[in-house]
Order: sequence, then structure tokens, then C-alpha cells
Amino acid sequence: MELSASLFPAVGLWILGLGLLPLYWLAARWADFARLQREGVSGAYFGSVVAVIVLWLLRTEIQPGLVWHLSGVVFLTLAWGWSLALLGGAVAQAALVLADVHDWVSVLPTLWVLVVLPASLTQLVLGLVRAWLPKHFFIYVFINAFFCGALMAAVMVGSSVLLLLAAGHEWGSLRDGVVSLLPLMLFPEAFLNGAVITVLAGLRPEWVWSFRDEEYLHR
Repeated sequence: MELSASLFPAVGLWILGLGLLPLYWLAARWADFARLQREGVSGAYFGSVVAVIVLWLLRTEIQPGLVWHLSGVVFLTLAWGWSLALLGGAVAQAALVLADVHDWVSVLPTLWVLVVLPASLTQLVLGLVRAWLPKHFFIYVFINAFFCGALMAAVMVGSSVLLLLAAGHEWGSLRDGVVSLLPLMLFPEAFLNGAVITVLAGLRPEWVWSFRDEEYLHR
């Protein structure tokens, strides 16, 4: 979900932008670039970001200034961790701006609903599943990837609606034009993230940092 800056007052955009600063400072500080180099997976990471850019180009405008497309942020987070997911999402948004698909100011609300909240909640769900559920491959895939993908689709829609309500937009138009489409958004997001993580965990587990054979397959 991408939000145009035209939907928000200037003060709201300032607040959203300032809120991003500490999060991205932490992401840049915690990002494990050394591990990317050490394990020789830098190309895979940047390939993931390019794949997300292409995914975000497949878009549809559901209301003026409000664009929907598949996210893939659950996959980025499970594969590379919270920090690299946030940075990768920001790079993907910058690429869309440079391609004249988006504008710089609109990146501020978009990063919140498309990248920051989904990545943060995906990391939270991953931690809760690790703490409370058995470490099993199917639990990892179905809850962390499939279920979490659907959940993050709902989070993106819900956070977009809340931001627009706070900016003074009417609930009626948001309910009919955005919330009513939520059932159509859940399955594609769940299937995309679940399918990609399932394939990579089976064929390229070194590209999925949240997954370890000895932990989930008891090898």
C-alpha cells in the first residue's frame, strides 16, 4: 500500500518523517553487512531488493492517491532480518522515485505502512513463535510466512486507514473503497511470502537468516 503526500497536511508529513529518523538510524547501525560479505550472499540480498522493486511496479490505484500492490516485506524480514528489510524497503522506494513512479515526500507515509510496520510486526511474530511454539518446519512456514503474510496485508490496510482518518478523511469513503477490498488482498500476500520462503528454506536456506536446518529440521 502506497500513500500520496497529497492526502496529508504538511504537519502530518513532518511528524511521519521525524518518526522515521530514529528507526532508520537503528536499522543502519544494526544491519549485518559483514555477514552479507562473510557468507557471500550480498548478491542474493540485492537481488531480493530488485525483486521487490519489480513487484512494487505491478500496482493499481484503488482511490486517488492510494495505490495497492503486493508487499513482500514479510519475505525480506524473514530472509535478511529487520534492519536489512527496512533498508531494502527504503532503497526500493528510492528506486520508484527515481523511475518517476513515486515522489520523495510520498515516501514518508508509504515507508510506515509498507515497510516499517510490517517488518517490525513480522519480527515480533517470529520471536513469539520461537518462544511459544515447537520448532518445526511447517510451523515456521505456515505461521511466519503464510499467516504472517495475510496478517501484514491487514496491517497495511488498517494502518493506512488510521493515518487517513487522522488526516481528516471520511470513514465512509475509506470503508467502501479500501476496507471492503481487504479480503481480496489477504490471500495473494499470504501466498507470495509463503511460497517464496518455502522454496528458499528448502533450496537456499543460507538466504533465509531466520531459518536453520538444525533448529527446524532437527539435523
